[in-house]
Amino acid sequence: MLYYLSQYLMEQSVGTSWETELSALRLFRYITFRSAGAAVTALLLSLWFGPKVIAWLKELSFGQNYRDRAEVAGNLTGREPKKMGTPTMGGLLIVLTLNLTTLLWAQWNTLVQLSVVSVAVLAALGFYDDYKKITKASSDGAKSHIKLWVQTGLGLFIAIYLWWSPTTQKLITEIMVPFYKYPVATGAGAAGLVLTVLTVVGSSNAVNLTDGLDGLAVGCTLIVTFVFLILTYVAGNVKMAAYLQIPHVSGAGELTVFSAALFGAGLGFLWFNCHPAQVFMGDTGSLALGGALGVMAVLIHQPLVLVIAGGVFVMEAVSVILQTGYFRYTRRRYGTGKRLFLMAPIHHHFEKKNWHETQVVMRFYILCVLCAVLALSSLKIR
Repeated sequence: MLYYLSQYLMEQSVGTSWETELSALRLFRYITFRSAGAAVTALLLSLWFGPKVIAWLKELSFGQNYRDRAEVAGNLTGREPKKMGTPTMGGLLIVLTLNLTTLLWAQWNTLVQLSVVSVAVLAALGFYDDYKKITKASSDGAKSHIKLWVQTGLGLFIAIYLWWSPTTQKLITEIMVPFYKYPVATGAGAAGLVLTVLTVVGSSNAVNLTDGLDGLAVGCTLIVTFVFLILTYVAGNVKMAAYLQIPHVSGAGELTVFSAALFGAGLGFLWFNCHPAQVFMGDTGSLALGGALGVMAVLIHQPLVLVIAGGVFVMEAVSVILQTGYFRYTRRRYGTGKRLFLMAPIHHHFEKKNWHETQVVMRFYILCVLCAVLALSSLKIR
């Protein structure tokens, strides 16, 4: 909105006494300027709206007055009193701030629209899940198959839309892998569809699984988002993409503004979500944040780079898969289920090993930074 307004004012001032004074509005043509503006705007909006949203959630009694399944299974009674009653659905703060800031600072091309729509759809799904948990005072929430169908449907919609459009078709038909400059497969429409769906669904659920400790999910999301700030800018810049020999995606530069807005919104939310948390993001936030990362990875033709950058998210998801699979296998074979970890997702395993909650969070931040550095190295090592 601000971009279009600034360009309109400049056009109208041509040949008038205001032309020189309004020449500074040329800054709005630069993605770097608008990205910085988006990050600061999202941060300030989050800090301003935060207390109001928390108070509103408390007024509606939208607090976590139930023990989640991880706590029940792991008997984490030691931290129950300080968690119970904390407002949840705080992801609304992130989503609303993100979408409003993007509306203000970005040029609205197809890539931005797909990203915003994806966030809105997954936030709505998460809101439905959180609402069912709260109103039923249990940890059941929405049925898992409902969540999976909605996520899969969204992934298919994005994949098919990109495949049918001549300008974005290669995002689906060509498969790129990290540390290699050429597509490993071309004309791979079916494989591209599957990869896109897996990226969106997997990323959304992986961030959701990571959301179990104060500041953990949003902090790791911030680190991964910073990686995509760089990747989206490079992918949208013809010269930089050619120099680094990565796929150039027309319009991807506007995703840098979206990434910056996500970074600012997440940073503002972390102010209230750090230990001891004043608000939880709930599935409203975690599903939307994970989906945003997955969609961006697809739109810049780097879905598998997300596996590296989001290594902590992958670790969390794999720990749940391994724990569940091993338990079922041993129960079927020996009659008694056994566990690989003390508890899953894996951040709870370290809680059971008597790591303090803040120790787990900070050490996972360090791992996430290392994964981010490795992901960024794929730009040069090819």
